[in-house]
Amino acid sequence: MPVRSLKSGRLRFLDDTQVHALDEAVRTVLAEVGVQVDHPPAWDVFAGAGCTVDTARHIVRIPADVLQRALDSAPHEFTLHAPVPENDVRVTLDDVYTVAGSSALHVLDLEGRRRPASQRDLIDLTRLIDALPQAHIMHAMVVPQELPQVGFDRRLFATILPNTTKHYYSQGAGASSIADQVEMAAVVQGSTQAVRDAPRFSLVVCFISPLVHGLEPVQEMMACAESGIPLWLEPTNMMGATAPLSIAGSVVEHTASALAGLVLVQLLRPGHPCVLATASGSMNMHKGSYVGASPEAVLSHCATAQLAHFYGLPFQGGSGLDACVPDAQAGYERMLQAAPMALSGVNFIHLAFGMIDQLLTASYEQAVIDNEILAAAFRLAEGFEVTPETIGLDQLRAVGPGGNFLTEPYTVRHLRSFQWQPQLSTRLVWDEWQAAHAGRDMRQRANLAARRLLEEHHPALVTPKQAAELERMAIAFQKRAIEKA
Repeated sequence: MPVRSLKSGRLRFLDDTQVHALDEAVRTVLAEVGVQVDHPPAWDVFAGAGCTVDTARHIVRIPADVLQRALDSAPHEFTLHAPVPENDVRVTLDDVYTVAGSSALHVLDLEGRRRPASQRDLIDLTRLIDALPQAHIMHAMVVPQELPQVGFDRRLFATILPNTTKHYYSQGAGASSIADQVEMAAVVQGSTQAVRDAPRFSLVVCFISPLVHGLEPVQEMMACAESGIPLWLEPTNMMGATAPLSIAGSVVEHTASALAGLVLVQLLRPGHPCVLATASGSMNMHKGSYVGASPEAVLSHCATAQLAHFYGLPFQGGSGLDACVPDAQAGYERMLQAAPMALSGVNFIHLAFGMIDQLLTASYEQAVIDNEILAAAFRLAEGFEVTPETIGLDQLRAVGPGGNFLTEPYTVRHLRSFQWQPQLSTRLVWDEWQAAHAGRDMRQRANLAARRLLEEHHPALVTPKQAAELERMAIAFQKRAIEKA
């Protein structure tokens, strides 16, 4: 079944005056405050385009005309290719999709144990996410803790490719990791040219807030521009710590940082596909920790979506759940994020499946529950049509006062198209629920559903020979990275 198109943007938190005020502040930050860029070869690129570079402090200041040229060249529509064409994602400024979880160090497994994540978990969670219909982009749910952590991105790459039919949102560790990933992708796609022409993976580049582009992220951007790999440009701040405490100030900081990355990429390769992104959140002022599921974080992402669209750029936002188990808190936090983001036009809702415990833990059960919640949120974002057919005046005339619409052909004809039907939730009264589900609550039902999906879903797009070659290459690449560290 092809990935559906869902046009959104019905909900706006900013009026035009506010959007213009934020834009003016972003441009001022780029032109006057600047961004720290810790890779000298990038300085030459910026300077050659008319930017001011303070080499002593590594500060690059980007004037408005340079920014505008980058915005003019950056595409707002492109395709993220998948191993199977029906899972290709067509990026637009209107459509809304999801990106899975992100590199948790622990899992909450199906036996209820919280423990360090393993490579088996990476395989199983990848297969589980691949089976969930509301998941559109694959991301590594966990980082296996039994593996060496230097160069771990190569091991993730080799493990995920054989276990998904979806586009892979990868991550790197400097320029060499991009070359390694392209070489591994070529094993499956046939050649490095095939990878360049239709890459089945993209790369997230993470910037430090406030306004720091470190050595490795800059290397990754430059390598991806050279290799044709789409980019997600993601600063992540904490309001009150690495960004101003206010939502508006946080939006200005991470937007300016992401746009500085966009400028570099567009100077290197005009027209290169990029998505502005953020995983910014609040700060727990009592503990000093990250808070991802606050109303303020959601408002920040929704507002940044509006600002990104003002620039003509697609946007990814999301910040995971703070709840530590799949409970009522996890449920309301997910819907607190999913519904406003889908309605406000966040093009990619990130960290959308199974990420609990402030991104430290991945839950099999929560991933299945999140799929249900996202389906309901997307139904809200679809809205409803008002046409002569949907108003149905003929039906009202025919049935009349005191009549019944249940047996009307119109009702039978439109039953499936007008009403969303949950797959995991129950709509049964007490006795029926006891009979059908033995009194199991949502988490228990999700546990059974996850077990069933893991038993049944086994993607087999990569041959055993290719999978063995990917693993061999990944181990060799990681060994080289460890030796250089």
